[in-house]
Amino acid sequence: MPKKARGRSAPRSRTSSNKRWVASVKTVSTFPPEGLFTKDAATIARVLASKKVSPKGPGSGMRMLTYFINRGGRGLSASRRAELERAKRLLSERIRNEKQETSSRAA
Repeated sequence: MPKKARGRSAPRSRTSSNKRWVASVKTVSTFPPEGLFTKDAATIARVLASKKVSPKGPGSGMRMLTYFINRGGRGLSASRRAELERAKRLLSERIRNEKQETSSRAA
């Protein structure tokens, strides 16, 4: 009697009825400018942190960026994904600096 393989089962093929959840998400939030995610990381981070695009602050911009990366999935090239991940790091630093400024003002 053969042993059962441990770990993950065989990969499933995607059918038209088995769409990704992210494809059906609809949002009424603010929208980043057209073509923003094709620019360099510094520009992406700066624009997503602006009050015009993210009125609730850079955390909202971080969520938009993460959503875009998840939405791109395997369709993103390695270089584009690396640039977007770099933008996430820059935006994260900006969020961290804002938190430090607010905590130092409160003290």
